[in-house]
Amino acid sequence: MDHRLVRHEYLVRADHSAWTLYLFLVTVADVQGLSFYSDAAICRRLMMDQVTLSAARRQLIEADLIAYRKPLYQVLSLPEDPTPSAGPAAPRSGEPKSVAAILRRALEGGGQ
Repeated sequence: MDHRLVRHEYLVRADHSAWTLYLFLVTVADVQGLSFYSDAAICRRLMMDQVTLSAARRQLIEADLIAYRKPLYQVLSLPEDPTPSAGPAAPRSGEPKSVAAILRRALEGGGQ
């Protein structure tokens, strides 16, 4: 894990179920942060119900820690110096600008 999670107060942005999901996604993600685990598989492995998983995922998205478009999750890199949420964040350099672009690239087998 990254010290920025503590230093930039990410830990207070989500509850324990969200951090359980985050740890799982970090653990199973490929080098691009991508994971294709289904909701059912995640719920089984983390002993979570669907409502808890949905709430955890929403918290991580709102904290700008993951991107999600069914069935694809992407763990996002942490910015060096995040600013307080003052509207939509600009895309980070070096990362796909949309989940659709990530999906297209993954489905085409790019970046491997």
